[in-house]
Amino acid sequence: MRFRFRRESKLASAEFDVTPLIDCVFNLLLFFMLTSSYVVQSGIHINLPKAVTSEIVHETSFTVTVTEDDLVLLNESAVTTTDLAQQLEKVAKGNIPLLIRADRKASIGKVIQIWDLCRDVGLTKVNIATTRER
Repeated sequence: MRFRFRRESKLASAEFDVTPLIDCVFNLLLFFMLTSSYVVQSGIHINLPKAVTSEIVHETSFTVTVTEDDLVLLNESAVTTTDLAQQLEKVAKGNIPLLIRADRKASIGKVIQIWDLCRDVGLTKVNIATTRER
């Protein structure tokens, strides 16, 4: 049996339809745009005290927050005084500035206690967050 091959056959022109690709990309874009708007940033509401002589500090990267209930938070997670002292020792070794954000209704005793912890571990760059009085 003898097979015949057609050498004269032409290749069909290859066309790439991009319409389904555009539809998929558009749907993905729409999906990510809609789902990203539903992400809620959790945070702690702090009423900062007002000060006339406050200035803007841009170098803070370590934050201790004191709520109106005197709850101490270290970078948005609750800590005890002993845990805070251990973390402040690490901060003092790295020479990282510290920002204390205390609520207007927080007890001054708690803020002084945190400030004393900073002094005990040798932290020298301590800032207190305020809002400007207008």
